[in-house]
Formats: sequence, C-alpha cells, structure tokens
Amino acid sequence: MKSLRMFLMLIIVAPLPVLAQDATEIMRQFYDRPDGDDFQGTLRMTLINHRGSQRVREMAVFSKDDPGGTRSLTFFETPSDVRGTGFLQHEYDEPGKEDDRWLYLPALKKSKRISGSSDGDSFMGSDFTYDDWGGRKLEDDTHVLLREESIDGHPVWVIESTPIDEDDTYSRFITWLRRDSYVEMKTEFYDRSGELLKTLETGEVRQIDGYWTVLDMTMENVQDNHRTFIEQLDIAYDQGLGDGIFRVSTLERGRIR
Repeated sequence: MKSLRMFLMLIIVAPLPVLAQDATEIMRQFYDRPDGDDFQGTLRMTLINHRGSQRVREMAVFSKDDPGGTRSLTFFETPSDVRGTGFLQHEYDEPGKEDDRWLYLPALKKSKRISGSSDGDSFMGSDFTYDDWGGRKLEDDTHVLLREESIDGHPVWVIESTPIDEDDTYSRFITWLRRDSYVEMKTEFYDRSGELLKTLETGEVRQIDGYWTVLDMTMENVQDNHRTFIEQLDIAYDQGLGDGIFRVSTLERGRIR
C-alpha cells in the first residue's frame, strides 16, 4: 500500500517539472534548428494599416553563423524613401550578453548604435520589434508545454514562454511548433497587462537546400489593427559569405561589394 501511495503521489506531482523540462528541450531544438552556415536572400515587406492601405519595401538580407553567435546585415533597396537604410546585428549565444545592433540612415550619413532599451521599438515601422527581428535567446524565458494538437494536419506542440526579465516588452508568448520540423506555425504575444497584443502566423513552409524554410509570414497587431506581411525571395544557403561583410563600414557603404 505504501508503494501504491508513493506511485499515486508521483503521478500527481510529476507532470509540471516534466512538462517544463520537455518544453525547454523542444524550444532548444527550435532555436538550434539547422539553417546553414550562411544565408542570403531578398525579403519583401508589406505594411498594411487599419484602412487597408499598403506600403511595400524590399530588402537584401545576409546572415552568417560564427563560433559565438550569428551576424546579420540588411539593406533596404526600395522604395526610394528608405533606399540605403541598413541594419547590422551581432547576436551572441552567451546568456546575458547583450547583442550589438547598428542602424544606418543615409540622410544622417552615419550609423547609430541601437541600445538594449530599444528592444521593444518598432523595426522600420513594421509590427516586428528589434527583439522580434532577431536576438531572443532560449535562456531569456521559462518554457512550459501546455498541450499537443494539430494545425492544418500538422501535429504541433503548444508552448508557453514567460520572460525572466520583468521589464521585457511582453508578459508571455504562446508558440505552436511543428513536431516534424520545429518550425513555428503561430505565436501569440501578450503585452505587459496580459492582453493579447500580436499574432504571428506562418504561411508556406518547405525545404530548400535541405533546410526547413518559412517562405511567408504575417505579424498582426490586434490592438492597432495593423499587419506586416513578409515574403522570402531568392533564397540561397551556404554561399561562403566572408566575415568582412558584417562590419559597420559595409553597412555605411550600402552594399557588400
């Protein structure tokens, strides 16, 4: 009887830490999903306001893994009012180390360093923040597996992530991850008051050069009724990009060559 009571107690108390551990490992696979040594492509960003008016921007994007993290460089190419604007980011794997970010505005003819206090600011008028655009780490949040279900016929994990930093832009996230590929299908972002702020939904997903790739996604601010639609075009992996590309001097030149 004593053994039976102990067994029943384990059933009652075990699920929470097990689910938390499983969720952390699942999210680790999400963050570490193979994406090549480097990447380059063209992104088309469409901003859609509450009246349905659209602004379209195209940008060239380059990224490369290095032993300490990831470096990325973005140049806006169209329309003319943002042409030449660039964004450089050095993301670090080391927990607690703040990423380095620079924004280049042609009108000022100089780069501006983006501080960590700007993580929650809009990236170029879109519904993505600088932190959404890149830089979040596994260790920034605690993770709990809420349930398993299916979306569009794909089995998914539903995971709740809560920021450790109480001053974070968000109070929590809920993410739907495909179990076959660790690709994010949907994420809900909640504001500091606990209200739903934004939803991110993934469109077409397929393998390119052996890597699972999201070809389009929509971030919608449900409080402002504003959306940002992003399409990935001309995608190429493992092109042998040089380290010298990811420098402030390249950012200010407005091109990699």
